[in-house]
Amino acid sequence: MKVGVFQFCPKFGEITDNLNRITEALVKTDADLVVLPELCVSGYQFVSQSEVRSLCEPVPDGESVRRFEQICEEKPMFLVAGIGERDGNVCYNASVLVGPAGLIAVYRKIHLFAEEKNWFEQGNRPFQVNDIGTARLGMMICYDWIYPESARSLAMSGADIICHPSNLVLPYCPDAMITRSIENRIFTATANRTGKEARGGKTTLDFIGKSQITNPEGDRLVQFGTDEEGIKVTEIDVKLARNKRVTPVNHLWEDRRPELYS
Repeated sequence: MKVGVFQFCPKFGEITDNLNRITEALVKTDADLVVLPELCVSGYQFVSQSEVRSLCEPVPDGESVRRFEQICEEKPMFLVAGIGERDGNVCYNASVLVGPAGLIAVYRKIHLFAEEKNWFEQGNRPFQVNDIGTARLGMMICYDWIYPESARSLAMSGADIICHPSNLVLPYCPDAMITRSIENRIFTATANRTGKEARGGKTTLDFIGKSQITNPEGDRLVQFGTDEEGIKVTEIDVKLARNKRVTPVNHLWEDRRPELYS
């Protein structure tokens, strides 16, 4: 299976322009699955609730999901992308899984970071795994990485690959995702953005880039620099994530002692 991550700098508020750039990159890509950054069509640094509502979209009827469905049908491919979801008057920092047959799943970010708490409701659905045939995919978003329970919940539900749209500004995540891969014997695909945002007199946000794909042994199969943009693809053997044997006598799940973890 060929898996890719797309690292780029979205233009704040320019949904159609960002979608055109995403489309142009994806149609040239030979991959079965590509992961895009968090809030990849809207930008990140909001300054008002009305701005948030204007840039979040209904799912599946918004412009972004419809465009993603078109891309995935024509390629064909699967896509995980971070978007702002509007459900009535409530907005969520969300990610969508789209395939050749259309929208498959929506994940609403459970662990909100910093000013996200001013703009979005906390996710109200548990982590879930979706079987796309070639692999079982789980989604989490950016700051979810700091909670080991996020990746562990997905791994114990059978995920082979964690798709991780991100807008990282802290430096720790790329190394932490190596640990998430090792401790769960799972693949991870973290798609971060590049660039800066400074709006409304707020402190400038410097996004760290460094998107990557890691394997169950903790190797980086793909890695970007801070300012590098584009799509990088690697081929993975999904079966490696289904072997939870650490040594001939140690099995990752069978050796757990949850009765002593309180």
